[in-house]
Amino acid sequence: MAKTVVLYPGLTVSHFVPMVHLAGTLVDHGYAVSVALIDPAVNGDPAFRAVVARAVASMPSVRFHALPPAEDAPMLSPDAPFVPRYIDIVGRHNDRLREFLCSSTAHAVVVDSLSVEALGVAKRLGIPGYVMFTSGAAALVAFVQLPSVLAQVRARFEDLGDAPLELFGLPPMPASHLLGEMLEDPESDTYKATMTSLDGIPEADGILVNTFESLDARPVAALRDPRCLPDRIMPPVYCVGPFVGGVGEAKERHECLTWLDGQPDRSVVFLCFGSSGYHSAEQLKEIAVGLEKCGHRFLWVVRTLFTDDPDALLPDGFLDRTGGRGVVVKQWAPQAEVLRHRATGAFVTHCGWNSVLEGVTAGVPMLCWPLYAEQKMNMLRMVGEMGLAAEMVGWQQGLVESAEVEGKVRLVMDSEDGRELRAAAAAHKDGGVAAWSDGGSSRAALARFLSDVDRRWQGRTRSAEAA
Repeated sequence: MAKTVVLYPGLTVSHFVPMVHLAGTLVDHGYAVSVALIDPAVNGDPAFRAVVARAVASMPSVRFHALPPAEDAPMLSPDAPFVPRYIDIVGRHNDRLREFLCSSTAHAVVVDSLSVEALGVAKRLGIPGYVMFTSGAAALVAFVQLPSVLAQVRARFEDLGDAPLELFGLPPMPASHLLGEMLEDPESDTYKATMTSLDGIPEADGILVNTFESLDARPVAALRDPRCLPDRIMPPVYCVGPFVGGVGEAKERHECLTWLDGQPDRSVVFLCFGSSGYHSAEQLKEIAVGLEKCGHRFLWVVRTLFTDDPDALLPDGFLDRTGGRGVVVKQWAPQAEVLRHRATGAFVTHCGWNSVLEGVTAGVPMLCWPLYAEQKMNMLRMVGEMGLAAEMVGWQQGLVESAEVEGKVRLVMDSEDGRELRAAAAAHKDGGVAAWSDGGSSRAALARFLSDVDRRWQGRTRSAEAA
């Protein structure tokens, strides 16, 4: 009988998809996988519900179990603070998760990094509990240290402004580049919920990270150093990525891929800002003017909350004037496929970690335009240590002007600096391939994780027999 691992994925696309990729990997290694699902309807984003539906339909070897709805459970919505609402939803489902685990033979539970409260459910049942951290190792280094660093600096992070924050294992980082939730009033529910969640991550029996060691060598080494968390014991960290790409196959090939087929190699700039990346009408016009003036081919995914017709927000005649060399896609495009296409030459990204990994594994140089979450932290590493990206600096003032869009696109596509970015991107692409090859670091990390699961389960069995 196959050993069973229960996965408890997150409630957003960026957290759910890597967990589903982990499910497929575990099945490939002979494990039975059950995925416990909080009702996807708690997330008002139809894109999330669609991704969950595709996963259920396309993975018959994985058992998806819908937890009974919790009474009076709130919904995630743009008009409510995200983190405290998210944690409230998870907490209200703890009893449902416990009932499911009691009815199954779980050898281990892997919970999303925003659902660490659920670790307590597994531990009370004597089941090994792990965290799936869906960002990179550098963000993990920062997150596990920040609760104790706050006590040392004796100031609100917001009050530090751009003052450099010193964290073990990382270059100095402006305090303003932290998660937005950490820059709020320390007495607010959002701040307290965020810090409590981060503080719970090291309580896991181990942490799986969606990265590979050659990409995150310095922060991975820091996570294994006792100085990273001097007053606590840091659990083992397993770099098991890169998990990239979507879930399930589309019924039809997206028309933007057909357009790319007709373009020269590495000639197209791809602009996409994630499943929740929106820009103001003013910003959309600045992007459009910059793309028109730069003269390069482009594929631009436009998401907007203001209208069902984003074309109406673009400058008059823009689509006609650029129709021969540019395409505007509404709401969604198959990002991983676009990035892997031979015609794609650069990627303008919000620096969400899934997007970073998709750019890295495609070997595409990037232009960084962070919007929210840990994206500013990711940007610092992409531009600095990784050396595969340049920064759109206008985001810091709240508006990237057309001249910068034009200039940065030309930099990455035409200049010697751009060729250096491309070379660095190609080197990291090779590292991603090597990580899952025979003898690769991610393959070895997964083997260590599975060995730890088996060891802990055997220890639990022996204890039960002795009792």
